[in-house]
Formats: sequence, C-alpha cells, structure tokens
Amino acid sequence: MLGKYEVRVSLAERSYDILIARGSLQEIGSVLGRLGLSNTVGIVTDRHVAERYLTRIVRSVKAAGFRAVPIILPAGERSKTLRSVSKILDELIAAKFERRSALIALGGGVIGDLTGFAAAIYLRGIPFVQVPTTLVAQVDSSVGGKTGVDHPLGKNLIGAFHQPLAVLIDPDTLTTLPKREWVAGLAEVIKYGMIADEAFFAYLEKHTEALLRRESGPVAQVIKRSCEIKAKVVAEDERESDRRRILNYGHTIGHALEALGGYRSLLHGEAVAIGMVQEADLARHLGICSQEVVDRLRGLVRAAGLPDAMPKVSFNALWQALQHDKKVAHGEVYGVWPEQVGRVRIAPLARDACRRWFVGRGARSGR
Repeated sequence: MLGKYEVRVSLAERSYDILIARGSLQEIGSVLGRLGLSNTVGIVTDRHVAERYLTRIVRSVKAAGFRAVPIILPAGERSKTLRSVSKILDELIAAKFERRSALIALGGGVIGDLTGFAAAIYLRGIPFVQVPTTLVAQVDSSVGGKTGVDHPLGKNLIGAFHQPLAVLIDPDTLTTLPKREWVAGLAEVIKYGMIADEAFFAYLEKHTEALLRRESGPVAQVIKRSCEIKAKVVAEDERESDRRRILNYGHTIGHALEALGGYRSLLHGEAVAIGMVQEADLARHLGICSQEVVDRLRGLVRAAGLPDAMPKVSFNALWQALQHDKKVAHGEVYGVWPEQVGRVRIAPLARDACRRWFVGRGARSGR
C-alpha cells in the first residue's frame, strides 16, 4: 500500500509542494480550496484522459464551490502547438477568467506544458496546478515550471518558466497507462540515477521486473526519489543557467530524433532512452567515461524494454537537428556527458568530434 508523501520545491515565494498519494485525484477540490483560489477553474485535458478522469475531477471541483470549465484537446505530441494554446486562451476569455482564476493540467507532459504556457501568458500570468497522469509527467515534466510548445524545427523552442501552485500525483492513474507509455516513462526515471544518484540507479537495476509489473511499493519509491532529485536541482537553478541543465541528459540527441521523426515515430521517453545510451557512447568516445558506464546503462535500458539503438539517420540530418536545440549557446551544441553512473558534466560538442563518433558507431555496429 502506497503511503502519502510530500516533496517541497524550495523557490522562495514561488515554493510549492508535490503531493503523492493514492486516490488523491478525487481530493483536488479541497486542495484548490487550501490554495486560496477564486471560484473559476479551467480543467485542461485531452480526449483520452477526459474519458477516464474528467467527471470525477469536475465533481470534486464543484463540491469545493468552484465553477468548472473543461477544456478538451486532442491527445499526443502533435497537439503541442501554438494553435492549441490559442484554443485554451479562447476558452479562458469566453469564460471571463480573472487573475485569481486557475487552471488544472490534467494529463501527461503535453497537457502540462500547454496548460502551464497558457497560464503564463493569460493576463500576464494566472495560477495553475499540475495533476499529472503519466509516469513521465509525474517524475519529470510536471515539476520545475518549464512550459511551452514545439516548433517544426525543434522541441520546446517556444515557452516560459511558470511554476505551478502545487503538483498533485495520484499513482493510481498509472495502472491504466498502455504498456508502451509506462515503459517510456521509465527512461526519465533512469535518467535521475545517471545524473545524480548511483544508489538509485542500483535500486532500479534490482527492481526492474517489479517496476515492469507496476508493483505499488517500488513505483512509490521511484516517484518519490525522482521528484526529490528534480526538486533539489530546480531549487539550485530555477531558470537553467547552469546546474539544471543536467536534467537534459539524453535529451540533446533525444529531442533531435523526435524532431526528425516528425514527433510520430518515437515516444518522448523512447527518444530519451536512445539519447542517453548514445550520449554515453559519445562521452566514451570523447574520453569522459568508460565503456563500463555505457554497458551498465545499456543493460538497464534494455532490461526496462526501452530502445537503445540509433534509428536510420544521416549525420548531416542529425547535426542540423541539434542546431535547433534550445541548449545551443553562441552557436555551440552543449551536451550532458556522464563521467560515471551518478555524475555528469556539461560541455560543448564539436562537429568534427561528433562526426568521428557517428562514423565509428556505424562501423562498430556493422552498418
């Protein structure tokens, strides 16, 4: 039986709590009441999540004395556009939302990013609460205040930092996730072990099968520890000027692969899994880490059922996609490179070095 956990994100006047408890979804109305919001709440979700959870959320919100305004969007990464944000804003204007009105982001990372961005720009900023329903969102995207949308040339190029008032995590929502989405979410969990906690990485190695079975105890520990690591990193560097960039491990190549696939061929977590392994191999090529680090990471990624091999893509296409990454600075691509399990460094990547690795990688794999 999963207990109740609270993780604090310490950001001075923007601090907030992450609440983790089974069955907490139906308590959202009382949570909103304690946050001191006004009487109008927009519930932004997608069609798939709405079928399962919207009714009980609306019921809870109304029982707490709020007016509920559901806003339902198409599901999937391809909805993460300015057009979707415009739809949300149209609904808020039509419903006469005020500065103390609030939004609830009910869904996965796409819904969280869209809702947070709309909240950041409507009336120059209104409150919102994250209610993530996928593993990726619960352990990663719902925490830290990054919001935004994709551009055809790159992921998350348009957005704003806007911290939520609270994050409410109900692990019961994970039981209905399709297997592919559950497995994809494990990539972000593995990332935390790689960047900050070797003991957590070892825990994942030991409990991989239990996590694939979604056993409540290991799932609870994974969510809690992931949130603790992210909360600490965000508290140290809210706006990604330095330390927070370690959270992008696996995302440099991962985001490029998503963009090259038109956000259709790979789920975000699948792209991150490939990115982590390939970036570790690139770090080995650069002399930053040992082959043992690469092998250990690849072993856990494969045990979790995640992909690790680079899809068929040319070097020029990959390098061009990397140029549109938001981590590019002064024309240089910056990556996060593992030194060992539990420790990474941030450093620029030269084109020639990347090309030599890319060519050698193809030779090693027999392609």
